[in-house]
Amino acid sequence: MSYPNRSPHRRLKNDLESGGSSNGDDPNGDGHSFLSPFDITSTKNASIERLRRWRQAALVLNASRRFRYTLDLKREEEKQRRIRTVRAHAQAIRAAYLFKAAGAQEPEDGAFKPPPPPSGDFAIGQEQLALMSRDHNVSALQQYGGVKGLSDLLKTNLEKGIQGDEPDLLKRKNAFGANTYPRKKGRSFWMFLWEAWQDLTLIILMIAAVASLALGIKTEGIKEGWYDGGSIAFAVMLVIVVTAISDYKQSLQFQNLNEEKQNIHLEVIRAGRRIEVSIFDIVVGDVVPLNIGDQVPADGVLISGHSFAVDESSMTGESKIAEKDSKNPFLMAGCKVADGSGTMLVTSVGINTEWGLLMASISEDTGEETPLQVRLNGVATFVGMVGLSVAVFVLIVLLVRYFTGHTTDTNGKVQFTAGTTKVGDAVDGAIKILTVAVTIVVVAVPEGLPLAVTLTLAYSMRKMMADKALVRRLSACETMGSATTICSDKTGTLTKNQMTVVEAYVGVENIGPPENKSELSPMLSSLIIEGIAQNTNGSVYTPEGNGVVEVSGSPTEKAILNWGLKLGMNFEAIRRESSVIHVFPFNSEKKRGGVALKLSDDQVHIHWKGAAEIVLASCTSYVDATGQLEAMDDNKMMIFKKAIEKMATGSLRCVSIAYRSYRMEDVPSDEEQLAHWALPEDNLVLLAIVGLKDPCRHGVKDAVQLCQKAGVKVRMVTGDNLQTAKAIALECGILVSDEDATEPNLIEGRAFRALSDERREEIVDKISVMGRSSPNDKLLLVQALRKKGHVVAVTGDGTNDAPALHEADIGLAMGIAGTEVAKESSDIIILDDNFASVVKVVRWGRSVYANIQKFIQFQLTVNVAALIINVVAAVSTGDVPLNAVQLLWVNLIMDTLGALALATEPPTDHLMDRSPVGRREPLITNIMWRNLLIQAVYQVIVLLLLNFGGKSLLHLERDSSDHANKVKNTVIFNAFVLCQVFNEFNARKPDEFNIFKGITKNYLFMGIVGLTIVLQVIIVEFLGKFTKTTRLDWSKWLICVIIGFMSWPLAVVGKLIPVPKTPLSNYFRRCSDFILCRPQTSRSVNHR
Repeated sequence: MSYPNRSPHRRLKNDLESGGSSNGDDPNGDGHSFLSPFDITSTKNASIERLRRWRQAALVLNASRRFRYTLDLKREEEKQRRIRTVRAHAQAIRAAYLFKAAGAQEPEDGAFKPPPPPSGDFAIGQEQLALMSRDHNVSALQQYGGVKGLSDLLKTNLEKGIQGDEPDLLKRKNAFGANTYPRKKGRSFWMFLWEAWQDLTLIILMIAAVASLALGIKTEGIKEGWYDGGSIAFAVMLVIVVTAISDYKQSLQFQNLNEEKQNIHLEVIRAGRRIEVSIFDIVVGDVVPLNIGDQVPADGVLISGHSFAVDESSMTGESKIAEKDSKNPFLMAGCKVADGSGTMLVTSVGINTEWGLLMASISEDTGEETPLQVRLNGVATFVGMVGLSVAVFVLIVLLVRYFTGHTTDTNGKVQFTAGTTKVGDAVDGAIKILTVAVTIVVVAVPEGLPLAVTLTLAYSMRKMMADKALVRRLSACETMGSATTICSDKTGTLTKNQMTVVEAYVGVENIGPPENKSELSPMLSSLIIEGIAQNTNGSVYTPEGNGVVEVSGSPTEKAILNWGLKLGMNFEAIRRESSVIHVFPFNSEKKRGGVALKLSDDQVHIHWKGAAEIVLASCTSYVDATGQLEAMDDNKMMIFKKAIEKMATGSLRCVSIAYRSYRMEDVPSDEEQLAHWALPEDNLVLLAIVGLKDPCRHGVKDAVQLCQKAGVKVRMVTGDNLQTAKAIALECGILVSDEDATEPNLIEGRAFRALSDERREEIVDKISVMGRSSPNDKLLLVQALRKKGHVVAVTGDGTNDAPALHEADIGLAMGIAGTEVAKESSDIIILDDNFASVVKVVRWGRSVYANIQKFIQFQLTVNVAALIINVVAAVSTGDVPLNAVQLLWVNLIMDTLGALALATEPPTDHLMDRSPVGRREPLITNIMWRNLLIQAVYQVIVLLLLNFGGKSLLHLERDSSDHANKVKNTVIFNAFVLCQVFNEFNARKPDEFNIFKGITKNYLFMGIVGLTIVLQVIIVEFLGKFTKTTRLDWSKWLICVIIGFMSWPLAVVGKLIPVPKTPLSNYFRRCSDFILCRPQTSRSVNHR
């Protein structure tokens, strides 16, 4: 018999095929082909071919470092191949065991002969358990006495679980192993050091340094001749070591975050109590309750289950939902519960499971790139091509000038004369020129620019953990900065998820307080308590003595169970009085759940519980407070509907409790028919309608207002009654007034579902609240919003939310209430289920983008100034004022140290005063161009004045030519570095006048600036032999400081200059279109 299509996994596939993902092979989501390999606005569903294209187009000096944190395409393909191999091997191993068992362990009578029992604490060993689990050998299980016999061998009580104290857990881990698998160690520091060596320019510089060292020692002797080559070699090694340390620290942060992602928490039953443990602490013998959406934590057998089905595609590779019952009780670790609920007995953990073997073989992370990373590779490639061209130009000019005798030393002597100059001297001169040209490439190609994204993401992800957000996908962190709308659940996200029953209608009367048992007849009280105790997946633990009663389950279940306890319910006793025949687990589509019970006198009661108006619609009678059965006429129906509406208007969640009797002979007797029996849901008798209060979270209204101020529209999508949704939306500030609470601002899920695609797109921008929505309604809403150009963030907790979480630009799963299926479909997990944490994620997303822009502005200023100064000087004088060692130090300041200082700025409230960052907006804004060009032009003018008129400006006419040149070049170098130090402050606040705001909180920034200044003083004053500098007196230092300081008032004046709203990149594009005679194409206004 085919299994009914209730699996969320199957539905996900179907919905995406029918609804159509707007990503697909077009990551821009606009249906247009991309213009550039670097134009990828979403990497969430980008094809491997597209990812390969931008890698091939990038100008890269050190591929192993540049692509370290991107998706390793080769390793990803290898990973998929390994998964297929392990799956195939698992099937082969199972077949081999079957042949082995058939040949060696089954005597002629066919009886199963288990291996001899081990000597130890347990009457069964790991080998026997593994043999049974791998073969899915039901006959072996029966030989051990079924699940009950197996539990006795494992010293487990099927109802109360294992004892669970430390000695018991230690025994089990020693006998059967821990639920962990061997993981490949992270790369050591030496690996990062080796990768930092792979930079082509640094290799060339090292070769040049060695050649210079050899020639210097040969011509000048070891005492003086080693300085030139040695200083370059030392500078290169310093760059390599600092780069490796920075990269290594980043990798440790990612490693810690990956471990956190894998640490799933779930409930187990130990000593009769339900307790939450880490998946790594599961042991053989544990009894684990499983519900729809949970991950099976280890190999085991099903103890009991209702409509229990498992998606085994993660292990078998086949999208097939497997029913689990007494005939097929074996569960495999890593699979997801697709339907129903049940409990399992753990039989194998860790490496003894097929999942453990699979994870151990593919445990190495293959990385992931982000859209910003790809775009920055494009920027780095463009800037690098310009820098490379300039370096080649400088190399040619300097070589031509040198070999044609136009290059003189500080004393005016020609450095090269054909036929006179020694070969060694000529080679040495050429090497120095080559060194300068290569160093220009090092400075000009911003190799660290794309890696700055990784740095800021690593920093942000670590800090976001403290803000209760666990990032599963790197790209989501930055995409959140572009979010234009957040579709949020109500329960637990906007509200506290702490429900209590505050009103109860029994008959047509509102009993008050709701736990007032005296107003209920014994018969009615008995039926309500029976329904509460049996129709639940929660539990009540009553400790021995006078301990506090512990209630577990979902917040709704806990609230109703607590109400039952106040009515005098003895949970364990009630559950013993009747046996469960069949269960219909609560379903978010039908919004109700039911159970069929067989009583001691062979009566059958079917209890239903769910959304008040939906269950009420199936009722044909009700029991009044005196216990009399009354017919449900139109008048009474209207009274109950008004009661529901009254409670809903008071922001209460309304739940109806109903039942009906049934004949035992009408219940299917065949086990397979019973498993697919649809519980009767007509002719119900209403027992009670309860109102549950779930107060709004503290601060949620402020968080919603902050989003609205930031241009992010908050929409509530809830399964609750429309009136309840309206009341909570008004309380949270999503709806401003009752006047707003009209269609389409406020809409019911089924009404939205019934609209055509065109009509949905017309009204979707206006929707603020959607009530009584199903997961499919949420998916339709997300698709309509994305088609309208929105960047959509969606919260979800249920298994059926997976399609919407997958389809959204950013899927936010709830860490407490969320199922494992929802979490796996999400991009970020909100650990405290709080909407305020969602808003913090928006701030962090914007912070990532802002920090990268700060770093771009700072780095490109250095690039432009250094290139122009060296080019002009090289062409005009045949010499460059900034030598190789100095340029390497500048590169270290602007690359590694600059990224650390600027890419780790914490987010500020100012970020929420802007509108969302458009995903198609240029990385370099007009404000950045203004700031960048003002500072670069200032630096170029001042430093060129010093280069050409430095001797007179610094009053060095009386000094020897050699000394005057050294002082002049030292001042140029010192002033240039100090300009960058002062400009680092400007880069912190590109559009604010107060560049010092919040600086005292950023200790890393202050530390790096302080370190840079100290090192600069040491370099100038004490390392002149290496850097070709000389000591400066206080007056020269003062001149350098004033030159650097002037960048501050200049920045203030620059910020008064207005900039056009149209991005400069648009003008460049129009110019290129005009020059190349291309037709002007209409471009979409919406760049998001």
